[in-house]
Amino acid sequence: MLKSFFKKNVIEAGCDEAGRGCLAGPVFAAAVILPKDYKNKILNDSKQLSEKQRDILRVEIEKDALAWSVAQLDNNTIDEINILNASIQAMHDAISKLPKTPEFLIIDGNRFKQYGSIPHQCIIKGDGKYMPIAAASILAKTHRDEFMIQLHEKFPDYNWAQNKGYPTRDHKDAINTCGITPYHRRSFNLNEQLKLIF
Repeated sequence: MLKSFFKKNVIEAGCDEAGRGCLAGPVFAAAVILPKDYKNKILNDSKQLSEKQRDILRVEIEKDALAWSVAQLDNNTIDEINILNASIQAMHDAISKLPKTPEFLIIDGNRFKQYGSIPHQCIIKGDGKYMPIAAASILAKTHRDEFMIQLHEKFPDYNWAQNKGYPTRDHKDAINTCGITPYHRRSFNLNEQLKLIF
């Protein structure tokens, strides 16, 4: 079971994003404040769970959290400011939308920019260590997947209902055959973007 919190006696929000390595669609981020005594046996990094488990957990998290929010930045903004900055900005936007103000932030990964005067701690692979980050990873992932499934209805050639905009073979083949859509990240070079992230 994951740890319930990083700091005990503060209002702590976990933050994570989804869609950083995609060729199309927005980047989504979520911020979640859980009760300190929160328990959930299957809560984990969203990448370790099945789609069905994530969907079940999304409902539970949104019901049980003391506060939660989700934000997104579109592909045009990603092209303008790069994916790292867009991911951080999306997390800032999610934090700003929380109905309860956190006193401390725990961030998945190793890169973040100070949000106001709220102290933070970056935690590599934090979504597999702390419940608030894992919960944020699930909300960001499920909300983004839902968005991409809706986009799939407009652009079925790219199979976004399955690949969610990630650089799978079928997605890249569709780009070669059909070109790009208004939702593709035009400046996106996966290798260069990964250098910014890690």
